Amino acid sequence: MITEAEQKVYDILDSLEIKYDRYEHAAVYTIEEANKLDIHIPGQLCKNLFIRNRKGDTHYLVVLDETKQVGLKSLAKQIGSSSLSFASEERLFKYLGLKPGSVSPFGIINDNESEVIVLIDRDITNAAVVAFHPNINTVTIGISYLDFEKFIKWKKNKLFYVDID
Repeated sequence: MITEAEQKVYDILDSLEIKYDRYEHAAVYTIEEANKLDIHIPGQLCKNLFIRNRKGDTHYLVVLDETKQVGLKSLAKQIGSSSLSFASEERLFKYLGLKPGSVSPFGIINDNESEVIVLIDRDITNAAVVAFHPNINTVTIGISYLDFEKFIKWKKNKLFYVDID
């Protein structure tokens, strides 16, 4: 059964003429759990992290290769920010309308003021297909990387490319 939050993603993708492939699976809360699923999802699986600066007045959604770990100190230096930390569950819901385990770039649909800055690991820009949760952790969808950028630009959130080792 498709939830309202998930349908909202599909409606927007359809309106932007973005094709996607949908894969249902058991609920997963981490990339490690996703990798244990007995399902083949083509494309680059991505890890998505919701973080904030020290003051808590700037929020970032970091999209990176599933196998990478992000160093918050080096990322802060790279983007010219004060120290970074993971944002609280309350902030995640306030800005992206999401709960832990379902963090996704599609959460910016709920960012009415386009306040969240999207940081994309430059390495995933080479992927033909990228895969994300459609704001629910029991489904993963794959879209072309170019269509992913089209979606971000449509929403008008600031977008920067970063290098994550």
